[in-house]
Amino acid sequence: MRETVSRRGTRNGNGESAIQSVARAAQILGFFTVGRPRRSLSEITARLGVSKATAHRYTVALRQANLLRFDPATGEYTLGPQVLTLAGAAGAGLPVVAIAGPHMEALVHRVNETAVLSVWDGEAPVVVRVDDNPDRLVRISIHTGSRLTLFGSSQGRVFCAFLPEDEVPGLRRALKRDAKLRSALLRVRKERLAITSDVEPGIRAVAAPVFSGDRIMATVAVVGTIAAIPEQGSSPVARAVMATAGQLSHEFGTVEAQRELAV
Repeated sequence: MRETVSRRGTRNGNGESAIQSVARAAQILGFFTVGRPRRSLSEITARLGVSKATAHRYTVALRQANLLRFDPATGEYTLGPQVLTLAGAAGAGLPVVAIAGPHMEALVHRVNETAVLSVWDGEAPVVVRVDDNPDRLVRISIHTGSRLTLFGSSQGRVFCAFLPEDEVPGLRRALKRDAKLRSALLRVRKERLAITSDVEPGIRAVAAPVFSGDRIMATVAVVGTIAAIPEQGSSPVARAVMATAGQLSHEFGTVEAQRELAV
């Protein structure tokens, strides 16, 4: 006998449909943002609009799947390591990641440092591809799926410089109270290059924008020690990053044009 499934989904022991359970789990994960990476059970309960026992049941299930972590010292939840794995897999499916492959590898060969490709997730830059030289004795490790800071990282500053202000959370407010940030972003926009040394001690990053038409779609960056990467925008490393970003913008624009013709 063939089984059929109701559009409402099968019911679990608590009278909830499977579809409703998945929707609520996704809703909980969506509560965590760059601005609010930690949430208490009370906050999750209030935002979900259910009883505390129901919210706790969801958090337990998400912890078992490594999608949430619980810090007993603070009594708060954060996103779990499995989220990074999923983010990396999602990023790998983006067309720009496949197109960037040969260019990223060539960039690593040229500068012998770690190359990073990031895209905008609506709130912050997210790393979707990392290339480095496996033969180096010491390498800088950056995980795909990692979210980068908005104003401190070179990639974040590139997105802040080229995205509309209302698409970057907190940018308008930050520009009003920080004249140095406004000046820095104007310089990034003019030079199409951001160089920062503020995220981690002893580490410097150089980033440039990748465009689809006149809209930024990604950033290419090189990350290394301050001893290996000069601070000047005219350095060989900076020129290599800008050249790679320019090649990607051109190639992605060509791919987009071919798709439009095919349609």
